Amino acid sequence: MSNHRPTTLERAYELARGGGCRTVGEIKQALQSEGFERIQDSLYGPTLTAALRKLCQEHYVADPEGEAAE
Repeated sequence: MSNHRPTTLERAYELARGGGCRTVGEIKQALQSEGFERIQDSLYGPTLTAALRKLCQEHYVADPEGEAAE
């Protein structure tokens, strides 16, 4: 088992590209639930927030069990 754990910022980008988070707020909630700390210190600033938001919008996939598809 690998001991490598991504940094908060790396994991935020993974979550944004993963299709499960619709907003930066959802990314922060996911990071918190995964045990990351100092999330606000790692994810701040308008440029970073805009980049993560754009990735969320490009990659978000609605949960087929959670919402009606059509």
